Amino acid sequence: MNRIFLATATALGLCLTLHQASAEESQSGEKYLLRYSLTPGEQIRYEVTHIAKTKTRIRGAEEVSNVHTVSNRHWNVTEAKDDAMTFEHIIDSVAMTQQQGDAEELRWDSTTGEEPAAVFEKVAEQIGATLSTLTINPRGQETHREDFGGTKASLGMGTLTLALPEEPIAIGDSWSVPREVRTRTEAGEIKIIKIRELITLKKVQTGVATLTIRSEPLTPIDDESVKAQVVQQMSNGTIRFDIDAGRMISKQLDWDETVVGFQGENSMMEYRARMTETLQDGVQRTASRP
Repeated sequence: MNRIFLATATALGLCLTLHQASAEESQSGEKYLLRYSLTPGEQIRYEVTHIAKTKTRIRGAEEVSNVHTVSNRHWNVTEAKDDAMTFEHIIDSVAMTQQQGDAEELRWDSTTGEEPAAVFEKVAEQIGATLSTLTINPRGQETHREDFGGTKASLGMGTLTLALPEEPIAIGDSWSVPREVRTRTEAGEIKIIKIRELITLKKVQTGVATLTIRSEPLTPIDDESVKAQVVQQMSNGTIRFDIDAGRMISKQLDWDETVVGFQGENSMMEYRARMTETLQDGVQRTASRP
């Protein structure tokens, strides 16, 4: 009796295993089309948190700086066609904390109505103002952009939108997006560093695609001072994209970098940071502009 039971259980387990493998193979073979979809008049709101700690040591003197910023911003969609979508990028509020070395910690929250410290004045001027007007195609590629007040609202972490692949992709597929970082050498010369963002589709669950993104420098970097600038502009993390709604749900980027010799032989820079961007519930809709 036990032998019969064991044989039946083994056969059943084998069937379940085969069924599971078949389901996984079926999912891995399915392809997904990633596209942005915006509606005129809607406001798509995000909360962005950026935490960074930079430690530098130059000629034996060590200094630590900390930055903590939480901002609420939104896209005000003004126009949407089959091949082009236009939106304004606006910052609604900012709460900032900054400390440099042994200096007093500085704080400012735009929602309190308090006057900002001098270091925060430039940010204060941007609250409620349109930083940029962008036109993108369904793949998230910028076809037109106008920046105001001398700012380019890329957050220092790539562009506002994610450049999506041209064709439908399967789980495990990757595509690359070129990017350039502008740096300055120790001699004061401008050097452009070419970077490739490698993006991979890791999984799809309930209509949400999970993507990983990793930056890869393509230009050789021999100058450590240039490297110290580049590592802060790399994008390494995870993005969740709503395939059905056609927009990013969340993004998390992390930095954990050490550069030795960026200002002489005994110098060192450590950079630890995290940036998260999350779509807020309750997308607001307003009347579309003429």
